[in-house]
Amino acid sequence: MAEVVSQTAATQQELNDKAWEGFAGGHWQEDIDVRDFIQKNYTPYEGDESFLAPATAKTKHLWKTLDDNYLAVERKQRVYDVDTHTPADIDAFPAGYIDDQDDVIVGLQTDVPCKRAMMPNGGWRMVEQAIKEAGKEVDPEVKKIYTRYRKTHNDGVFGVYTDRIKRARHNKILTGLPDAYGRGRIIGDYRRVALYGVNALIKFKQRDKDSVPYRNDFTETEIEHWIRFREEHDEQIKALKKLIKLGQEYNLDLSRPAQTAQEAVQWTYMGYLASVKSQDGAAMSIGRLSAFFDIYFERDLKKGLITETDAQEIIDNIVMKLRIVRFLRTKDYDKIFSGDPYWATWSDAGFGEDGRCMVTKTSFRLLNTLTLDHLGPGPEPNITIFWDPKLPDGYKRFCARISIDTSAIQYESDKQIRGHWGDDAAIACCVSPMRVGKQMQFFAARVNSAKALLYAINGGIDEMTGLRVIDEGYIDPVKPEADGTLSFEKVKANYEKALEWLSETYVEALNIIHYMHDKYAYEAIEMALHDKEVYRTLGCGMSGLSIAADSLSALKYAKVYPIYNKDAKGTDEYCENGPDDLIVGYKTVGDYPIYGNDDDRADDLAKWVVSTVMGQVRRLPVYRNAVPTQSILTITSNVEYGKNTGSFPSGHHKGTPYAPGANPENGRDTHGMLPSMFSVGKIDYDDALDGISLTNTITPEGLGRDEDDRITNLVGILDSGNGHGLYHANINVLRKEQLEDAMNNPEKYPHLTVRVSGYAVNFVRLTREQQLDVISRTFHNGAVTD
Repeated sequence: MAEVVSQTAATQQELNDKAWEGFAGGHWQEDIDVRDFIQKNYTPYEGDESFLAPATAKTKHLWKTLDDNYLAVERKQRVYDVDTHTPADIDAFPAGYIDDQDDVIVGLQTDVPCKRAMMPNGGWRMVEQAIKEAGKEVDPEVKKIYTRYRKTHNDGVFGVYTDRIKRARHNKILTGLPDAYGRGRIIGDYRRVALYGVNALIKFKQRDKDSVPYRNDFTETEIEHWIRFREEHDEQIKALKKLIKLGQEYNLDLSRPAQTAQEAVQWTYMGYLASVKSQDGAAMSIGRLSAFFDIYFERDLKKGLITETDAQEIIDNIVMKLRIVRFLRTKDYDKIFSGDPYWATWSDAGFGEDGRCMVTKTSFRLLNTLTLDHLGPGPEPNITIFWDPKLPDGYKRFCARISIDTSAIQYESDKQIRGHWGDDAAIACCVSPMRVGKQMQFFAARVNSAKALLYAINGGIDEMTGLRVIDEGYIDPVKPEADGTLSFEKVKANYEKALEWLSETYVEALNIIHYMHDKYAYEAIEMALHDKEVYRTLGCGMSGLSIAADSLSALKYAKVYPIYNKDAKGTDEYCENGPDDLIVGYKTVGDYPIYGNDDDRADDLAKWVVSTVMGQVRRLPVYRNAVPTQSILTITSNVEYGKNTGSFPSGHHKGTPYAPGANPENGRDTHGMLPSMFSVGKIDYDDALDGISLTNTITPEGLGRDEDDRITNLVGILDSGNGHGLYHANINVLRKEQLEDAMNNPEKYPHLTVRVSGYAVNFVRLTREQQLDVISRTFHNGAVTD
């Protein structure tokens, strides 16, 4: 099916006319405007899944070949293979195939499925470590190039880092920063490759490059900006030319627009493939594709060129390819981003600004890939549904059914995303929305905002290492009141000072990181699929929200007595290198409201923490005038944050995992799934425009007695949470006993999928610590329980 349609037209206009035959015209024909094309041409679908076709024999054969020969190997040894001689690039590898039947949607990152490529531009140290951990030997000539002749992003960053940044990193109040790996969180508008063809995109980019003339009255800053603008566009044009070469390797003429539905999917995928061949960003989302693809499918179905079986086979095969994207990562990286994710996030559904739903038949085809008749459950692509209670009932019920069967999809608020970012937005990574092709993010990982509360109490000394992190005199330690308790007001005032210091250190580091990433590891092909003027955000983040909120609540409503280091000898809270007067533990007496149970007293404290952190970041200057945003998201780094943080007034014990994202503390949201959602839904989205993540698990019995009841109740839960301001919901429908069995007998559960914090993962590929963390989370037994 990947056979090239011969190019018989002589001019670009004739090529366009052939490719666009039957489409409604508009501004999209005059300039790059994919949204206009979609809105003028897509067909909303309000029916159910009854039209879907079964998987073809070819799809089943290819998936079995992958699972038996490649994925099974990865389950045993983590990494299938690594190319240690070829630095990755768009055109660095020859064509590769799963086998001789792999002709529906073609293209691999390297020449063999699941073989990983090295991407040294981000930093040689991590590449070398990852190669050795995979049991391979480093090529000395490649090492020589990237340690002697070619400076990397990592080298640039650490050459400029200040002492206070290094102190913050060492003491784990700043962790996971993209200073040694690709930043990601950039969604190229890969649909442009299909709609316009690469030759047209090159012409548009050349126009953009020449659109800003040099002026003799430029300031020094304007001169630097002008040169960078032209250089970046030159790199983008070079990347587009490499994309044409990549297509030629697979006998595809990407220079022209796609002429069929199969080509539209293939061309789009090749744009994405070029990005994952040349960048190993922490999140490599594919965008919002279903309505776009569906336009081509509807045209070809009406013409009789394809059948529904063909359409499903094409979607099955692009999803199959997305499931085998791989990056070379270290084991340390896996501790923070566990389970080998790459976040090929595919956003779907929602509504257009004109009020029409954007559910199409391809929205169903995408979900259908998760059924056992097709590819079965899987974490990639990270399927994300833009939810609204007004979505068609047939689609809502199909989503709920797939969630119950697979725990593989997540839900985000279409109303909030569309209200801020329009109806052609997509999710980059987990919860981070952006307008496709018009916006990018400077990914910023997250700060340990809960640890900052302990710094506030101890005057800037780390409770784990005993080292001074915040300069002496910036914050004075909190002294107990006459009755021996800690004052809520004094701790809160100090907390604001600690967050002020932390935000300044954080943004200072981020400005360095993204300056160097642009300089040494620029994402040329992804940015080539963006507009000339790009809206940039600084995607900051925080962890430990529930711990901070519950600790402030304990300080306010109960009595909290400090435990000093000199009195903690012989306990695991003792800090060997810390001073005697370091506070390392707490005795809390009395009851206090807990975040996550729809209690405004606790929930308002969580809102205050989020607002305060965001306010501190907003006041600071940012590289390239990026607009600061914030996410409440931890990925799986909640385990590492907890491991490196002490005990809290809330009772959270030293060294134990944080709750993920904006979740309430594990086991403390005791009133059911809906009150937990309602608490999180109170957080002001304007204070966390990069997304607010909630991961919920409910038992099948908690949803209902049979499948129909469970589907109905899950739809109702999603509608209710959405109506109460909830931005994001990871939905797991699981029994704890099943996960415990999977820990002990992983061979029985090769494809068991769970949602963690903004993404899904094969449970058996998590570290044991992270598996235990997932099992320790709240398993709700109903929507509301008392």
